[in-house]
Amino acid sequence: MHYLVTGHTGFKGPWLTLLLLSRGHRVSGLALDPAEGSLFNRARLADQLVSDFRVDIRDAEATAAAVSAAAPDVVVHMAAQSLVRESYRNPRYTYETNAIGTLNMLEAVAATPSVRAHVVITTDKVYRNVDQEAGYVETDPLGGDDPYSASKAMADLLTQSWVRSFPGSPTAIARGGNVIGGGDISRDRLLPDLVAAYANGRAPQLRFPRAVRPWQHVLDCLNGYLTLTDALLDGSGSGQWNFGPGRESFVEVARVATLAAELWGGGARWDLQEGDHPHEANLLALDATKAQHELGWRNRLGFRDAVAWTVDWARRVHRGADALAVTEEQIAAFEAIE
Repeated sequence: MHYLVTGHTGFKGPWLTLLLLSRGHRVSGLALDPAEGSLFNRARLADQLVSDFRVDIRDAEATAAAVSAAAPDVVVHMAAQSLVRESYRNPRYTYETNAIGTLNMLEAVAATPSVRAHVVITTDKVYRNVDQEAGYVETDPLGGDDPYSASKAMADLLTQSWVRSFPGSPTAIARGGNVIGGGDISRDRLLPDLVAAYANGRAPQLRFPRAVRPWQHVLDCLNGYLTLTDALLDGSGSGQWNFGPGRESFVEVARVATLAAELWGGGARWDLQEGDHPHEANLLALDATKAQHELGWRNRLGFRDAVAWTVDWARRVHRGADALAVTEEQIAAFEAIE
């Protein structure tokens, strides 16, 4: 099976690429150039792709040409401006990339006869956040206060409308949560900031230590996406699907930072960052019961293992281990979990 992964040069993209390759699939990618220090470059992924298209998905013509040239069986659309704080700095780029870029992908897929399944990745932040303790379910209202959340809700609603209006390749929406894992170099994300600081002997500063997030390892989330893809290929799986961890993984930022410091060792610690900061949700989590019951998907890694695998990856690579080898080793260990 030939997969086209958009956003393959980011954080989740290389993990998905390597997971697909480990399962015997062929992979092409469509994305912007990778950032300096990216897992894509560290793992030398360009050598393993069928095609590697460098396209801005805001460009409808270039996007359509790339999808047509790739002629994939499956498209997993993950390309996005994915950071809340960056969305405040550059709202227009965020809206155009996440909403119009998704429209461009939907049009491109519709014009490519080879595509048998299409999964559009949105986020847990598409839900209208009312700080409820229970996780949000697929039928809860969508919303979004910050530009990132609103832009992804727009992409989600746009996809739902497109599917109803223009039936074609089986298309589903996957709403992922707050994922962690080795090789994430995104700005303003907790685990990358923590391990970068600990590696340099600094104490990272936390903006919102009491904020609760659902911590999920990237492989659990991606395995959900591929479980959904398999369902689409088998003639089911349409609609919207949550892929988040269980309640035991709804944990305060401070606890995550403390655990990561203990796992890193060497007296690592964190401090509180004073001052005012842009709004971020205090509590946001997904209820993945639907995916568990109807797709047979489940999380394989609990909270502590998700953090431990992330810190272990960073510590080993920091000490000179090959990023590709460590990533493939963790994928093999994940696949071996019953």
